[in-house]
Parts: sequence; C-alpha cells; structure tokens
Amino acid sequence: MAHTITDANFESDVLKSDKLVMIDFWATWCGPCVALAPTIEALSKEYEGKVVVGKLDVDANPETSVKFGIRNIPTVLFIKNGEVVDKVTGNAPKGAFVEKLNKYL
Repeated sequence: MAHTITDANFESDVLKSDKLVMIDFWATWCGPCVALAPTIEALSKEYEGKVVVGKLDVDANPETSVKFGIRNIPTVLFIKNGEVVDKVTGNAPKGAFVEKLNKYL
C-alpha cells in the first residue's frame, strides 16, 4: 500500500529517505487522480523495499504542495537524496512510471 505523506512527515519520510521516493500529489475530487490510484498502488507493491511510493493529498497538505509548485494534479515527483530528479504531470500509463523508477534506481 502506498505510504501516506503529509506536511508533518515530509521531511523525515521523503527528504531524509535513503531510498528513491515517488510521490503522487492528488485530491479526492480529481477524476484523473482517482484513475491513477490503482497504478500507484500496484507500483507500491512491485517496488516495495526498493522505492518509497507515497501519496500526498494536496487539500490536506497545502504547505508541501505550495513549496514544490504543484499547480496541476495528479503530479508525481521523483525525489532522490532530497532533490527532485523527475516528474510526471497528468495520468500517464504505468510504463512511464516504471521507466523513471528504473532510471533512478
């Protein structure tokens, strides 16, 4: 299951993680976000132990969303060693995420 990322745990669970982190910025009212959810869940299982796959609700966690300039959702950020290394905006096919994950592992 994807890890729940919040403003409160962002620094410890994402920025200080020793693993690659993939975060889905989403909201409950966003149709494309809901459509992307099964892909995110599948990736969290497939990459368990290798990648931290998380979801951050932009409505409940505005501080982090603003800090990273999230203007469109879904937006998925790939963070390694505390730095954003890549991103995908919109509902992309699973292969697009797999390609990026494998690139940074």
